[in-house]
Amino acid sequence: MTHSRIVGFLTVAAMLVAMWVLEIVDTVLGGALDAVFGLHSWVVANAWSVLTYPFMHADFNHLIGNSVPFLVLGSLVAFSGLGRFVWTTLIVMVVSGIGVWLFTPEGALTVGASGLVFGYFGYTVLRGIVERRTVDIVIMICVVIFYGTLIWGVLPQQEGISWQGHLFGFIGGLFSAYALPRRRPRPTPAPGYGPSGWPERR
Repeated sequence: MTHSRIVGFLTVAAMLVAMWVLEIVDTVLGGALDAVFGLHSWVVANAWSVLTYPFMHADFNHLIGNSVPFLVLGSLVAFSGLGRFVWTTLIVMVVSGIGVWLFTPEGALTVGASGLVFGYFGYTVLRGIVERRTVDIVIMICVVIFYGTLIWGVLPQQEGISWQGHLFGFIGGLFSAYALPRRRPRPTPAPGYGPSGWPERR
């Protein structure tokens, strides 16, 4: 396993730990952190929170529901390397956040990592098609088998659940899988010629 992948996995774990620490602090403060770092739709002064609202959660049940899929799908994205994970995360945060900010009723407060979860889901599914590498195709198949039902979350369903964050997070993940440069296979060394004139492998 490459150093980049190891650091990527550790980054996923660190993000999840940060979410839990923030939720503990937020609970002690009576939800004060949600009010500051959550995303308030159509509030221009709060637009920067597109980068912070995924780390905040309404309560521990909300966080628990996001923790396992975030860890699993985030780790699968990190398998592509730290750079891809970071860029995918940033793209999904921005696309999901803008979608929530624009298409949620004015002043509504949105928190939660589900936008990232759906973004990672979209990335892992499309990446298998884009890359056409065996490992990416296997990941894609496993994700569809175990998390395929997530796709229904992009549709308006239960009140109080941000389908906008799900939908635009998924779109952000698809965009990341398509837009980020493809990984090139390592070139096979060409045969050279030794002092004797016979071909040799270098």
